[in-house]
Amino acid sequence: MRNANIHEAKTHLSQLIKSVLAGEDVIISRAGKPLVRLIPYEGPSEPRQPGAWEGQIIMADDFDEESSEINALFYGDEI
Repeated sequence: MRNANIHEAKTHLSQLIKSVLAGEDVIISRAGKPLVRLIPYEGPSEPRQPGAWEGQIIMADDFDEESSEINALFYGDEI
């Protein structure tokens, strides 16, 4: 495990990233107290595609209608 203070992390960020990608744990600290841990990104590698959810989302017919009860709760009006 590698510890780096904030100044070192700002100065050597690319080297710290290489260490993380090589499997090493990297902790960034301030005044000797650990603050954050660098980890590799594990999200989707491909960008989202427009229309991927097409046909899977259904909006209710009354979606845009207002409810006087809900408006009263939000705005403090009497029902």
